[in-house]
Amino acid sequence: MMAKRSVQVGVVGTGALGQHHARIYHELQDAELVGVYDVDQKRAREIADRHGVHACASLEELAERAEAVSVVVPTDLHREVAGTLIEAKRHVLIEKPIAATTAEAEALVQLARTHNVIVQVGHVERFNPVLSYLEQVARQPRFIEAHRLAPYPPPREGLHPRGTEVSVVLDLMIHDIEVILHLVRSPVKSIHAVGAPVLSPTEDIANVRLAFENGCVANITASRISPERMRKIRVFLDAAYISLDYQNQSGEVYTRAGQSFERAEVPIEKGEPLAHQLQSFVACVARRDQPVVSGEHAAQALNLAIDIIRRLSEGAS
Repeated sequence: MMAKRSVQVGVVGTGALGQHHARIYHELQDAELVGVYDVDQKRAREIADRHGVHACASLEELAERAEAVSVVVPTDLHREVAGTLIEAKRHVLIEKPIAATTAEAEALVQLARTHNVIVQVGHVERFNPVLSYLEQVARQPRFIEAHRLAPYPPPREGLHPRGTEVSVVLDLMIHDIEVILHLVRSPVKSIHAVGAPVLSPTEDIANVRLAFENGCVANITASRISPERMRKIRVFLDAAYISLDYQNQSGEVYTRAGQSFERAEVPIEKGEPLAHQLQSFVACVARRDQPVVSGEHAAQALNLAIDIIRRLSEGAS
């Protein structure tokens, strides 16, 4: 029997999230971590030494070593960094959102088509075990409510706090936007949005109500100024509703029984979503499969997020 080949992978950006990409790639049996790169060379060497791999001196050097690369840099650098790798015919996993603007997203999607490479986007909730359950049972949702709350990120010397270079809509809410588009599968008919900056130049808290052409309505709240962390979604169907906690990987389903509801715990096999995501990316590269979250689908989510931000800036409600 022919042995499975290892996909040679690298990581650009070795900060708070990128270090975990490096850790997981190092642990995956079907991947070989061959290098990391960061503009902060000291940090790159620290992560490289932790896993016994090479700290590359440039993005181009990493592209020479790896066939697939995680791009874990600030959103406003996605177009430049991922574009360079795609032009070098390297497959990329770009952390969400795919880019800072719709034009940049479209450019990356077109580049990937031109160079025939895989672009997967890091909407990690799609690999959360709670969503696996939801995909099986949430046919034709009628109403969806999502809350994603987090404390304000800590300061970084010479840089914005992580994620705050963009609106909370692109930083946090886009996870729920992408999941909801995946579940509803219908064009958006109307958008009502309110939000406000608190500690950042752009919105730190936002609430959005989406009405879809098939009649489904989604209410989404995101905040990065909360004292607590919360990542929850509730999905209402014709004869049941499901309440899921992404963070704790737990949930309950309430099924209508006459004039009341019967409650049952959702059967969920817990796991690390990021590990599932990276394993899926490596498998896609090895088999030349379509990724779970393609560049095209991520661009659709970004288009909606940008539309929401535009309405927020115009004061639409």
